[in-house]
Amino acid sequence: MSIEQAANPGPPTLQMVIPQGLIIEYANLVRIAHSPTEMVFDFAHLLPGSTSAQISSRIIMSPIGAKLLMRALSENITRYEAAFGEMNLPGG
Repeated sequence: MSIEQAANPGPPTLQMVIPQGLIIEYANLVRIAHSPTEMVFDFAHLLPGSTSAQISSRIIMSPIGAKLLMRALSENITRYEAAFGEMNLPGG
């Protein structure tokens, strides 16, 4: 244990590195499927008036990981709406 760790008890700070050349995808549609052991998220972009969407990314998570993601999204949407106002969803 370093002196800094002893002075600052608690979990270490996670540092996420964005690799150079990372391809960024825009998605406005996600298809979700699951089995007892995994959740599959297929992200796609659907153009208005189109009936076909090209899947650009597939993310596979454990069900627990997906539930933690749902919690993180909920918390962040709450913070977003506190800062920028409530979002109204189409169709009620």
